[in-house]
Amino acid sequence: MLLEWVRIHETAFWWIGILSMATLVGTLIVIPIFVVHIPANYFRRERQNLDSCFHAKHPITCLIGFVLKNLLGIIFVLAGFAMLLLPGQGFITILIGVMLLNFPGKFALERRVVQQPAVLRAMNWMRAKANQPALQVLEPGLTVEGEDGDKD
Repeated sequence: MLLEWVRIHETAFWWIGILSMATLVGTLIVIPIFVVHIPANYFRRERQNLDSCFHAKHPITCLIGFVLKNLLGIIFVLAGFAMLLLPGQGFITILIGVMLLNFPGKFALERRVVQQPAVLRAMNWMRAKANQPALQVLEPGLTVEGEDGDKD
């Protein structure tokens, strides 16, 4: 009965296999590119820098970029969840997707994820391969202070 069901859905299994391999190869190329371009001190900031793009001369262009960036973020998050079951770097893909999205509390969530030793180790390994400095993270519960002793 199960073997018969597999034979009936053979084409679907081939497509799932092809998609799985394409996702694996894609993440092996794309994810390191994103990780390498994160500023080393990104996770040490007190809060996320907000774009002032909407105050620019062309707010429509900014709006289109904002929508496309968030759509790409959704795709990465969904692909990351799929990679938790399929081959690929699921947690890092989810993190990159979250970094592309805009929602309240996002920066705190990013920090908590990156503070996980396995995630930080994997990201810093990718950065080391590209001769980039390791990501700097805060110990949980600490705040960032400026050079003059005031909070940023």
